[in-house]
Amino acid sequence: MPLRKDRLKSAACAVILAVLAAGPAMASQQGVVVTQNWKGMDLCAKQAQAAVPDFTADANAKRDAKLKECLAGKNLPPRELPTPGR
Repeated sequence: MPLRKDRLKSAACAVILAVLAAGPAMASQQGVVVTQNWKGMDLCAKQAQAAVPDFTADANAKRDAKLKECLAGKNLPPRELPTPGR
C-alpha cells in the first residue's frame, strides 16, 4: 500500500507542476483580441498605402479616408493621429 500512495502523490505533484508551469505561458483572451485588432489595423494601413501611394496633400487625404473606411468596415477603432505639439 505505501508504494501505491507514493506513486499517487508523485503523479499528483507532476500534474500540479504541469498546470502551474503552463499557466503563465497561455495568452489571455484580451491579449489575443488586441493582437488580432492590431493585425487588422496594420492590414488596413497597408491597403490604404497601396491604393494611394503618393504623398501629395490630396493623396494624403484620400489615403486617410480609405484607412478610415477600412477600419470602420472591419469594426476596428480609428487610428489616432498625433496632435501638434506632442
